[in-house]
Amino acid sequence: MSVSSKEPVAVVGVGQTKHVASRKDVSIAGLVREAAQKALEDAELTWADIDAVVIGKAPDFFEGVMMPELYLADALGAVGKPMLRVHTAGSVGGSTALVAAGLVAARVHGTVLTLAFEKQSESNAMWGLSLPVPFQQPLLAGAGGFFAPHVRAYMRRTGAPDTVGSLVAYKDRRNALKNPYAHLHEEDITLEKVQASPMLWDPIRYSETCPSSDGACAMVLTDRAGAARSPRPPAWMHGGAMRSEPTMFAGKDFVSPQAGKDCAADVYRQAGVTDPRREIDAAEMYVPFSWYEPMWLENLGFAAEGEGWKLTESGVTELDGDLPVNMSGGVLSTNPIGASGMIRFAEAALQVRGLAGEHQVDGARKALGHAYGGGSQFFAMWLVGAEPPTS
Repeated sequence: MSVSSKEPVAVVGVGQTKHVASRKDVSIAGLVREAAQKALEDAELTWADIDAVVIGKAPDFFEGVMMPELYLADALGAVGKPMLRVHTAGSVGGSTALVAAGLVAARVHGTVLTLAFEKQSESNAMWGLSLPVPFQQPLLAGAGGFFAPHVRAYMRRTGAPDTVGSLVAYKDRRNALKNPYAHLHEEDITLEKVQASPMLWDPIRYSETCPSSDGACAMVLTDRAGAARSPRPPAWMHGGAMRSEPTMFAGKDFVSPQAGKDCAADVYRQAGVTDPRREIDAAEMYVPFSWYEPMWLENLGFAAEGEGWKLTESGVTELDGDLPVNMSGGVLSTNPIGASGMIRFAEAALQVRGLAGEHQVDGARKALGHAYGGGSQFFAMWLVGAEPPTS
C-alpha cells in the first residue's frame, strides 16, 4: 500500500488514569477500563462504536499474570470483537498505538481503541529487570544499572558537564506539577535537592530516575469520516514507525543506537519533515533517566552529535523554550512501564489538539511522540499534527 492510498488516521479521544504508586482500589481490569472510558468520553463515543481493541503492556512476569489481555476483553468492550496484544518491552505503549493506527490506515477497521497499562505495585520491576548479562559479573540492579555505563560513555564522548542530568530532572518535575495525571508532584522541588539526592548508579542520582507507577492510557483512533464527526479537534498522524536491533552486537552504539536514528528518519520522511529542530514544535521523549534527554535529542536529529546537552543547558527544552521536551513531566515523573510509551504518544496528540491544559505549548502544530525499550533496541515513534496530512 502506497503512502498516498492510506486512510488518514486521527486521534479523537485520549484517556489516562491518575498515575500513582499503588492503585489498591481497582484490579487491573478496573484500571484499564477507567482509562478506556475516559478516552471514549473525550471522543463522545460508546463501546458500540469501537470496531477493535489493541492492548499492550510490558513483560507478563512483572505482575505475574500471563496473557492478561484474555481476561481484560470484557472490561474493554472487546467481547465478540478483534483484540490484539502487542509487546516490545518498554516501547510497547508506542508500538501498540502504531499497530492500532495501522489497522485504521489499512481500512481494516474504522475506529479502534488502543490501550496500554502497568500495575507495578503488584510486581517488582526493579529486580525483574536485574537480568544477568552473559560473561559479566552479576552486578546490575534494575534498568539504571544497565544504562548508567551508556550515560558515562555519552559524557566522555561529548564533554557534557555532570550537571546536565539534574537540569533535566528539575525541569520535568516542575512540568509534572502542571499535569494532574502525573505521579510525582514534588511541590518543594529545587535544583539543589535534585543535586543532593543519593547517587544510585554513577552518574545517575535518585532524583534523576523514574518512579514505579500504576496507571493506564488509552486512545481512540479513527478514519477521516470518524474525525469529521469528532466534537473536539483531532490530532492527525503524519508519520509513524518502529525499528529494532539486537541488544548486543559488534559495533553497536549504545549512546546513539542506529535503530533510533532509522526510526526517526522514517517518520520524518513520511511527514515531509526535513529540519526537525525547526519544523517540530514539541516532543514527548521516553526519558526514564534524565541523561537520556540530551542523548535522544541527538539520536532523533534535533541536535548535532555532541550538542544535545547544550540544548538542555541553554533552556531550549524548557516548557517555554524553543523546543519543549516532556511538557507533561515525562517518564521521569510517571512510569507505568507498559503505558509509558503510549503516554508520550497521547501527550503529543493532546498538544496539537490544544487540550494539554496547564502544560500546553502555545501554538503547537506538530509534536513528536517517542518510545524506546529493552536494552535500547526497540523504538517506536509518531509525529502528529493539527492539520490532516497532505499526502
